[in-house]
Amino acid sequence: MAKSKHNFCVIMAGGVGARFWPMSRSTHPKQFIDILGIGETLIQQTYNRFKRICPKENIYIVTNESYLSLVKTQIPELTTQQILLEPSRRNTAPCVAYANYCILARDPEARIVVAPSDHIILKEDVFQENIEAALGAAGEHEWLLTLGIRPSRPDTGYGYIQYVEGKQDVYPKEKHIKKVKTFTEKPNLELAETFLKCGDFLWNSGIFIWSLKSIMKAFETHLPDVNILFKKGIGQYGTKFEKKFIAGTYTVCKSISLDYGIMEQAGNVYVLAADFGWSDLGTWGSLYENRMKDENGNTVVGKNVMLYDSSNCIVNMPKEKLVVLEGLNDYIVVESEQVLLVCRKKDEQQIRQFVNDVLLEKGEKFI
Repeated sequence: MAKSKHNFCVIMAGGVGARFWPMSRSTHPKQFIDILGIGETLIQQTYNRFKRICPKENIYIVTNESYLSLVKTQIPELTTQQILLEPSRRNTAPCVAYANYCILARDPEARIVVAPSDHIILKEDVFQENIEAALGAAGEHEWLLTLGIRPSRPDTGYGYIQYVEGKQDVYPKEKHIKKVKTFTEKPNLELAETFLKCGDFLWNSGIFIWSLKSIMKAFETHLPDVNILFKKGIGQYGTKFEKKFIAGTYTVCKSISLDYGIMEQAGNVYVLAADFGWSDLGTWGSLYENRMKDENGNTVVGKNVMLYDSSNCIVNMPKEKLVVLEGLNDYIVVESEQVLLVCRKKDEQQIRQFVNDVLLEKGEKFI
């Protein structure tokens, strides 16, 4: 089923990556950065990954209109019609509704993968197999599927999915597809530890697979007010009138997530339990997990960083800057464009608050 003409991909790339501040800025967020130092930005990696599954003309990038030049520069082979520009941020449900109607104008039989632009996938071949199995299931059943990751630790930074344990496979072609029982937002540590012991909980990857028919029916049922706004644009998608229509639609469209608006409400939700070396790269801590470390557990970017009596730190410095650190354990130390952040790794969830405080007290210059 590889590269079926009905396979489409929607890459969501409109976020600002606030938890990766100060490297990630509102004018140049993390998806457009080579954050792993491998010669490819996160969005380039994501695009190349899905080119193995979908014809390249069937890949759409949904992003904020202020990032148009970044997308064009980093993925020059995209046509203008493949870059869907949001005039303002309205979370993931409007973003997907917009893409649905663009795809409907081209292929009502489409099967779609919706994925963020900033994930790490270490086992690309396994990931491709999982996506193709899910696309097959989505083509045969009116299911809304998501990829769930088998948890390796009681992480409080992820949402969790509980699935129904059953002796009978719901989809014999892929035994790891299960019926979803509940979604749980980011839990506290005690609850996360309980989830891990239960054995029937997965991390919510935020990667979705469905047929166009199934997701449009779900919007009609669970988010009719959002759906009807975008439905009014039929006939304008892919034309010179699209931009003006979308500008007007986004001024009145509510902000709501796909998880809350549809996945948590629908009864036909399934999960494929997977293990393909995944990280959502949402925090400095998750980057630490995915980088090479020295004998003291430190991971360092920067040519002139000198560490003394320091361990388990993540240090990210401008190339030529000389930095001497002594006596630090489990710290994040990052400098980027006139901003220096020094923060304990265990407190990294506060970075969003730091960004809000800086915005209020110092203005947008440092954000």
